Amino acid sequence: MEPSLARVDYLQVGVTAQKTMRLLPASGKKATQKVVVGDQDGVVTCFGIKKGEAVPVFKTLPGRKISRLELGGALNTPQEKIFVAIGSEVRGFTKRGKQFLSFETNLTESIKAMYISGADLFLCASYIYNHYCDCKDQHYFLSGDKINDVLCLPVDKVKCITPVLACQDRVLRVLQGSDLLYEVELPGPPTVLALSNGNGGDSGEEIVYGTSDGKLGLTQITGTKAIPRWEIGNEKKRGGILCIDSFDILGDGVKELLVGRDDGMIEIYNFESADDPVLRHDYALSESIASIQGGCVGKDGYDEILAATYSGWLTGLTTEPVHREGGSGEELKLSQEMQSKISSLRNELEQLQMKVLQERDKYQQSSQSSTAVSSVPAFSVNDKFTLNKDDASYSLILEVQTAIDNVLVQSDVPLDLLDVDKNSAVVSFSSCDSEPNSNFLLATYRCQANTTRLELKVRSIEGQYGTLQAYVTPRIQPKTCQVHQYQIKPLSLHQRTHSIDQDRPMNTLMLKGQFSFAEIHSWVVFCLPEVPEKTPAGECITFYFQNTFLGTQLESTYRKGEGYFKSDNISTISILKDVLSKEATKRKINLNISYDVNEESVRHTLQLIHPKLEYQQLLAKKVHLIDALRELQVHEGNVDFLLPKYRSILEEADQLLEEYKRQPAHLERLYGMITDLFIDKFKFKGTNVKTKVPLLLEILDGCDQDGLIAFFDAA
Repeated sequence: MEPSLARVDYLQVGVTAQKTMRLLPASGKKATQKVVVGDQDGVVTCFGIKKGEAVPVFKTLPGRKISRLELGGALNTPQEKIFVAIGSEVRGFTKRGKQFLSFETNLTESIKAMYISGADLFLCASYIYNHYCDCKDQHYFLSGDKINDVLCLPVDKVKCITPVLACQDRVLRVLQGSDLLYEVELPGPPTVLALSNGNGGDSGEEIVYGTSDGKLGLTQITGTKAIPRWEIGNEKKRGGILCIDSFDILGDGVKELLVGRDDGMIEIYNFESADDPVLRHDYALSESIASIQGGCVGKDGYDEILAATYSGWLTGLTTEPVHREGGSGEELKLSQEMQSKISSLRNELEQLQMKVLQERDKYQQSSQSSTAVSSVPAFSVNDKFTLNKDDASYSLILEVQTAIDNVLVQSDVPLDLLDVDKNSAVVSFSSCDSEPNSNFLLATYRCQANTTRLELKVRSIEGQYGTLQAYVTPRIQPKTCQVHQYQIKPLSLHQRTHSIDQDRPMNTLMLKGQFSFAEIHSWVVFCLPEVPEKTPAGECITFYFQNTFLGTQLESTYRKGEGYFKSDNISTISILKDVLSKEATKRKINLNISYDVNEESVRHTLQLIHPKLEYQQLLAKKVHLIDALRELQVHEGNVDFLLPKYRSILEEADQLLEEYKRQPAHLERLYGMITDLFIDKFKFKGTNVKTKVPLLLEILDGCDQDGLIAFFDAA
């Protein structure tokens, strides 16, 4: 049965971070629960709902921003003590709001993730994990990449403390004390962890994870290895997963999986069979879901899903029917309770409007005085710049706590702006003077009223690196703007992977010189995305990458004084050689560069590119024929006389045009990659073949793979 859920907006607090809202345990079986939430103004708010109104239980004073909120208490008792992470400090409050704990940790950075189990406290900063028991330091671990979340398997079931770290390098790290027990490879960077069914399942070993690219999975963490149970891809191209909970919202006796995403989607997954969960219901809000909980909030006996959004709205999806039946033939009558609520809201609105007018007049008067000091209103921007593996493009997501007026996008490197279905903003391009100012892109997105979230898509060209800037202007007075910068790296379309195919023909670049491990690591960070900024522990490190556009690969191994880079694409090696030489020259470090070029790798790369080239050329030809075929259809009235291939073009015209529009300059990019491959092949031989490029382009137009390979061999 399809759940019937009605939306109710309860209250707005300040901007909230991920996992900062929880429901306190209910006093009775079907009694309503209190909500506790921490915001970035440093305020912890606890409230209940009576007659549809939020009634505060307690509210703390503002302070530094709250990065996490968890519930705790003695094992096997109601978890009703509230713990919040503020900077490097953990504070504890009772359910009545009395502070009983202020624990200043020895962490030098702010706490990013927190988990509580009985007397055990698990904290993570960017790379550091600490375990405390009764506020005494127990264990420490330095992670190889940023830690996004942490949890511990239930001690009462597993009988030992087993912390699990969700790390940015697509890995779960399972610890034992201060040591790494083993690593679990995942399909994407994990952003959130939750115990399956809220208790780790029957064994207590089952963990549900959500990734930043929208995948969801369950893995069993045993004492020696991980056993993957199920995994759900992101077929609908939805946002990354920020929060997970387990709750029986359908009332069938089996807990459903509740998922909140950063594009505002709330999803309910049902376990119809014992195997994979099935998506039963989804609901779209207009901003990212920072926290999600299942429980009874609004009215006794009616379960609901409560979500906390980025801008601080606490929104419920309740099973309580909101419409009331009227008599036969009569209009629906509002209840006395609803009428009084509307009346009080009207009064509140009038008071707010009066207050706004008074404050505006006050500001105008103060701004015109001789001692006026301009005050710039502060606002929060939640931004995310990530590479999508499916279409080799970058997603730039900008989310503001108030409505966005416009966003100006500027880049000093050539970029293609791609269409985004969810984007309702009007885009206008300005002409750019690329020569003196290195200005290649200037576009303005004008947003519709009440747009708080904007998603853009760009595709970069490997080898061309620089900065993309977004100027965000919200609808607030006085007008103010924030600038956010995003680095476009030399090998920007490469993505980290767990392993590569060693049987491919590889080209090798070898560097030797008087450089430290930290220096060569900083060069690799400059060249490639998804490399941790912190220098890895140990003397040597290896990273594997895959090109999301072509499917070629790169292996990077380096230590103090030497570095080895292997790729089946000679253009990747050429870009690395140029950029690393430039970076070493800046630091006045003398590099000894040698390379080993495998002739077979060029043929192999051409074979990878050719199917894409053939598909794009065919798509372009079909699109160019559409107007002529449609004109013929209008004149003749009937197209039965056309060949089947032309009739199918007419039938699929809309889809073809949509696909072509979604991928502008795709064909030019492929032509550019083949041209670069041709030039790079002969550059390593010391030959300049730029004069032969026009001839190469003629062969490309013919789309003959054998002819193309022969031209590369003969040139």
